[in-house]
Amino acid sequence: MQENPKQRWLILSHCFNMDGRAASQTITDKLPHLVEAGIEPIILSGVSGEHDKRFLHMQLIPWGPAGLRFDLRHVIASHLGRGYLYKLLVGLLGLLLAPFIVIERVLLGLQSQWSWSLPVTVRSLWLIHKYKPAVLYTTGGAYSAHLAGYWIKRLTGIHWIDEIHDPMVKPGTVPSTRDERFLAYIEGLICRHADLVWWFTDGALRGASQRHPELGDRGMVVLPGVAKPVVVGKYQRGEQMVISHFGSLSDTRSLQPVVQAIQTLLEQKPEMRSKLRVHIYGGAIDRAGKAEIARHGLEDVFISFGRLERSPETGMSGRERVVERMFQADCLLLVHGTISDCSEYIPSKLYEYIWTDRPVIALTYLNPQLDQLVNERGGYVAHGDQPEDIVRVLAQAYADWEADKLPVPKLPAIGVQQAVTKILDRVAAFEQSIFV
Repeated sequence: MQENPKQRWLILSHCFNMDGRAASQTITDKLPHLVEAGIEPIILSGVSGEHDKRFLHMQLIPWGPAGLRFDLRHVIASHLGRGYLYKLLVGLLGLLLAPFIVIERVLLGLQSQWSWSLPVTVRSLWLIHKYKPAVLYTTGGAYSAHLAGYWIKRLTGIHWIDEIHDPMVKPGTVPSTRDERFLAYIEGLICRHADLVWWFTDGALRGASQRHPELGDRGMVVLPGVAKPVVVGKYQRGEQMVISHFGSLSDTRSLQPVVQAIQTLLEQKPEMRSKLRVHIYGGAIDRAGKAEIARHGLEDVFISFGRLERSPETGMSGRERVVERMFQADCLLLVHGTISDCSEYIPSKLYEYIWTDRPVIALTYLNPQLDQLVNERGGYVAHGDQPEDIVRVLAQAYADWEADKLPVPKLPAIGVQQAVTKILDRVAAFEQSIFV
């Protein structure tokens, strides 16, 4: 692989160069290492991220109305912010596209980004004809890149490698909606036609292999890792223990169990109230978590800082500001959820957490691989569906903080180089086998 310094790869990623987005981070962090290994990337992405001037990078809008509305909202926000003008323009856009979106949903019932695969396929055929890339690399995120990858593979015969972020079929369930059935169909296409496929967890690979035995040895697990942060914050123990959570919360990844556990601790030790704080960064607190906070009057303990955007004063990106706050926390909270997907999913935020050398408090569910990653780095693991376990872990972390004995992880962080090396080795082995 390294012997060909001019080898081109065509990379399809709808979410690319989007500040702070996990689906973007997974591919953008790999690019410097791919280039160092002699790969010349050609990138097709959506319009919601920044244009990358280092490479041949083309940004395309979806051809369907729902996808168009989704992408244009990001474009408007990036130019105008999210103030009144943004709300006005997005509202008008929604009104104009609403009838077409209804028709699209009635006829197809697919997620909004499916139609991005159409312009990407057309443009890819032209790029393959002009630049003759050796490999097609699809990654997502949105399944539109995978769908386009299949079409392009069938039309051109190009070597196709595919990176699947999240399980495409929920473990232990039968797809019921049109969109879920279409996802299962795409997973089958990938397992039958991609030359190399990788997932981010042992459970995800195991589940896909059971559904599609024809995958054989073309499937593997790659821990994505993240690049070493450019910004490094400094930890300093303060008068209050700060547990920080970063990332989105939802009905299936709720803060509610944490609120309930802390309320139990405060009933046992009322003096903790002035010393314990939970800081939440990213999206809004989920509905159940917010209701639980209000029910117990814990607004002084749980403090939401919202999403950190680029700072015009310091020039730091949102991602850099987030990482700086991670370094400053006493402990970092990871909420996994309690649905079947959790057995095949590791939150990407964990890999950022590990770089900070701060102990992780993880509420996990049916995922031994995730438990091991946290435990072997001195973190605290509780099963998210067991309230007593969560209370126990939070009490232990608080006791360690109070004694100034919070654990310091001893294993190295999980960077991106290990992922790129594994991918390149497998691609090289595949290419070599063709000529044997």
